[in-house]
Amino acid sequence: MDFAALRAYLLSKPEAQEDFPFGPDAYVYKLQGKMFALLYEKDGQARVNLKCEPLQAQQLRDVFQSVIPGWHMNKTHWNTVLLGGDVPPAELQRLIDHSYARVLHSLTAAQRRFLTTRYSHAELGLDQR
Repeated sequence: MDFAALRAYLLSKPEAQEDFPFGPDAYVYKLQGKMFALLYEKDGQARVNLKCEPLQAQQLRDVFQSVIPGWHMNKTHWNTVLLGGDVPPAELQRLIDHSYARVLHSLTAAQRRFLTTRYSHAELGLDQR
């Protein structure tokens, strides 16, 4: 999956907002003001930082060479995925969905209620973590 396709997928998540708090080259994706992804290039390599359940984060690093501890993030809860590496596109989408769901579950009850009145459980990924 290339940079443009990944950006489009991130923006397709319900209520996802793109922001640039770290400058024009760091694409930050938020849900209700909380970051679930950071898309950027470093050393000529497109990368995305994604929130992840800690045990799964380590397992992914063990399985995929292109999954490393989150760059400039809490390395327990964030992974960096190098685009064009050994992570298949479907798995990358699953990781994005997982990151989005982690943030969704961390929202207040009122924020979740706001979203569940507008989107289906499937659209929000409420059955995954």
